[in-house]
Amino acid sequence: MQRIAYYFAYPILWIVSILPFPIFYFVSDCIKVIIYNIIGYRKKTVRSNIELAFPNLSKKERLAIEKKSYRHLCDMFMEMVKTMTISKKEIQKRFRFTNLDLFEEYEDKGKSIILFYAHYASWEWSVTLGTYIRFKGFGIYKRIKNPYFDHLMRSIRSRFDATLLDTKHTVKEVTENQNKGILGVYGFISDQTPGGSSRAKYWDTFLGHEVPIHTGGEMLARHLDMNVLYMKVKKIKRGYYEATFIPITDNNIETLPEFEVSRRFIREVEKQIYEAPEYYFWTHKRWKFKRNKKKK
Repeated sequence: MQRIAYYFAYPILWIVSILPFPIFYFVSDCIKVIIYNIIGYRKKTVRSNIELAFPNLSKKERLAIEKKSYRHLCDMFMEMVKTMTISKKEIQKRFRFTNLDLFEEYEDKGKSIILFYAHYASWEWSVTLGTYIRFKGFGIYKRIKNPYFDHLMRSIRSRFDATLLDTKHTVKEVTENQNKGILGVYGFISDQTPGGSSRAKYWDTFLGHEVPIHTGGEMLARHLDMNVLYMKVKKIKRGYYEATFIPITDNNIETLPEFEVSRRFIREVEKQIYEAPEYYFWTHKRWKFKRNKKKK
């Protein structure tokens, strides 16, 4: 059944990927009507999340964020599909970096780099970074259960000189690269709920509520003495994005308190969301875990 689903879906996805952009985004609008207005995909979760994050906004204001977020969500899915066939020139025109010189400075330091970013604006088209850098680019991702769609996902995200690492093998492969002297940049999307959250090592406030925080990227950076950058992605207009690198560490990670790197990262994500909340990925249940308080 998994193979049948793949062979049925692939030609449809390919045809969609070659559509001219005006028609392409018209299709995205149609999908938005289906999943938001008809199916109501995770609408309760999205509405609850936005209310938790913005309790001071009126119901009308939160509803406006909700509707815009679904339009962007559909664009994100469509743009992932577009990556199947989009040209290098086109994707570089649509996803620009404002300060690649800073990234080059970090490469000159001679240390591998942990690159944090969020489920915000566009993480799919950030793969174009691999066409600019000297280091080998790696993206950390969670394997898809259907092996055929997993292969497709790896192919799509690897078109622009990036290699995907399964989360289960990340530590081993990154350590092996370091031992071999392979300098790399490792992309971590670490803004959502970590697995095994009841045993999370670090909790912090996120949009006004205490949540467990991913610390894997920080722990890896400390263990292997890597530098850390945050990639802030801004949506300029439909189909166009701008990314800016923000330093988290600068050859000094060993001097920072434990979890300080993770704290700085989550603060940067918050700033983005408060600036334009409609471009965040609200369908995830970010606040489903609460810390168990120890009895006195």
